[in-house]
Amino acid sequence: MRFEWFVSLRYLKAKRKQGFISLISIISVAGVAIGVMALIIVLAVMTGFTKELRDKILGINSHIIVQRYGGEIDDYQAVAAAISGIEGVSATTPYIYTQTMITSQRAGTGAILRGVDPATADGVLNIEKYLKGCTLADLGRREDRRPPAIILGSELARQLRVYRGDKVRLMSSSGPLTPIGIIPKIRVCTVAGIFQTDMYEYDSSLAYVSIATAREFLDLDDAVHGVEVRVDDIYQANVLARRMEKLLGANFVAKDWMRMNKNLFSALRLEKTALSIIVALVVLVAAFNIVSTLIMVVMEKNRDIAILKSMGASSAQIMKIFIYEGLVIGVTGTVLGVGGGLGVCALLSRYQFIKLPDVYPLSTLPVTVVATDVATIAASAVVITLAATLYPSWQASKVEPATALRYE
Repeated sequence: MRFEWFVSLRYLKAKRKQGFISLISIISVAGVAIGVMALIIVLAVMTGFTKELRDKILGINSHIIVQRYGGEIDDYQAVAAAISGIEGVSATTPYIYTQTMITSQRAGTGAILRGVDPATADGVLNIEKYLKGCTLADLGRREDRRPPAIILGSELARQLRVYRGDKVRLMSSSGPLTPIGIIPKIRVCTVAGIFQTDMYEYDSSLAYVSIATAREFLDLDDAVHGVEVRVDDIYQANVLARRMEKLLGANFVAKDWMRMNKNLFSALRLEKTALSIIVALVVLVAAFNIVSTLIMVVMEKNRDIAILKSMGASSAQIMKIFIYEGLVIGVTGTVLGVGGGLGVCALLSRYQFIKLPDVYPLSTLPVTVVATDVATIAASAVVITLAATLYPSWQASKVEPATALRYE
């Protein structure tokens, strides 16, 4: 073992004259550990929250939506074929989107009606995993003399107090004009199933029907409101959207998921940064504890430093002794913090014992640990604690043997 390591470990292990210094060392280790652990948990929760929210949004919505300015798309097959030819596009499907009133025998409420193509929607949307007791293919099955199928959000079904097999009525304000005014158009549908995303905004307002039913309800003939697109890389959606606009011409607009949810994800990113900075201050406080601990150790070991210098130890060697001592404190705290942080994240992820109120779009606290985040936190903590040892170590290297031993 090198001389510097041997002395620094002896200083850490030896019983000091002042027990208070030993207590401060323990507090310094605990401070670093708590700071690192808190930072790992905060970043894991914020990353998990962003990921879960993104997955739920992209489960209900597509990566890109293509629309025509000023109206419906009549030749949507040609538009979909042109979009499918772009490299990076994996699937397309047409859609119809409108607001309507849904009523049952017990209640009524406003909702957003989405017409989807059961044959192609599954390749673009991930809603299948949220469906209960049905599939999107059920929307396309039509038996004689039976109303068309509809899939309701769980909260919407609860408000209407309907279950699978019950009938609901869709009412549109775009009915025929008569001398007494516009007569609402009414369409009866059978509830084929329920979907639940645990996002109240979607579960309480969305209803799905087949695109044929939606066309018939809105008198759209063969037109659609737009084309939904799925891409291979979701983070290239904005680039591909610009290519689609250039390919289709000035009459079309392509909106990617990042553009449509820009404010939400920008707020989450800002919140993650702010919380990281706040929690990182805990590590800085622990670093100041290390500074105070080493300064007090230097004051206590003044005589030992003088003797070591008298025996031939250089100022650089004395400086290394206290740098190594502070580094041991910092690394020990970092290791304990990483272990504690990963342990808490594993518990939160497995047992999900923290439930979120309905005001949040998620029901439980999501946790996603990213290896690069953990490595960055650990490396930053070690660097900060190492920087905290420089001044006390420099002070120790400046001790003059003659002055320190004059009154011994």
